[in-house]
Amino acid sequence: MNFPMTETDVTALRLGSFLSILVLMNVVEWLSPRRRWTVRRFPRLSSNYALVVINSFAIRFLLPLTAVAASEYAEDNELGILHWMSLPPLLNTAVSIILLDLLIYAQHVAFHMVPLFWRIHKVHHADLDIDVSTGLRFHTLEIWVSMWIKIGAVILLGANVWGVVLFEIILNGMAMFNHSNIRLPVAFDRWLRRILVTPDMHRVHHSTIKRETNSNYGFNLSLWDRLFRTYIDQPEHGHLEMEIGLSEYRDEKNADRIPGMIMMPLKSSSPAGTVSAE
Repeated sequence: MNFPMTETDVTALRLGSFLSILVLMNVVEWLSPRRRWTVRRFPRLSSNYALVVINSFAIRFLLPLTAVAASEYAEDNELGILHWMSLPPLLNTAVSIILLDLLIYAQHVAFHMVPLFWRIHKVHHADLDIDVSTGLRFHTLEIWVSMWIKIGAVILLGANVWGVVLFEIILNGMAMFNHSNIRLPVAFDRWLRRILVTPDMHRVHHSTIKRETNSNYGFNLSLWDRLFRTYIDQPEHGHLEMEIGLSEYRDEKNADRIPGMIMMPLKSSSPAGTVSAE
């Protein structure tokens, strides 16, 4: 399938989508927050967004290939399962998005269960509050490892370029949406989470209680958590009273400042979620 967009067009589309959703979520959080913030917002937000900038520059130099370029390579050389199945372009796109979403779910589980991966993923979980900036807060090493996993999966699947581009836009947008501190009507949330991961659903995943931290791994489709029995409907202490973060990182200097965030993987760590539900 011919892809009429240049690399510059793809970058502009992704950046435009990213900024639009980021601004929208920040405005809605300000107008209708779900929870009160528990730590000072400016130092925390400035650190979270500074990490995004650091990651953007670092990955540009650390990765010789993008997922879109990997898809173009697979398509040009007729590599991957979906190419060998000769699926029509639209079906290839749809299947690519769904299977890549399943990959992200499985990867997320692995980043909780494998100690080496948890060391870098805990930077995301150590945030003492949860809002749209949390959805962008990942250690540089996690971004790097995740991109290589995605590149390998794209080539193995034979995901077409449109599937990869749309998936990355959806993934980034949903990560910001389901981490956002926005208030949705209870009935609407109950209906929406039958299909998609909502902020209330994913917030459970950021609890300090072990069984809650190790649940609700999905970023986009809620299907995977239900299918693999990792779904928890509501937090034990309720959304307004639940404690966010990791019990071993309760100090803002270590949890929500750039030096502490960058150095966190070098420190010994407890398994994902350290507080027992009693």
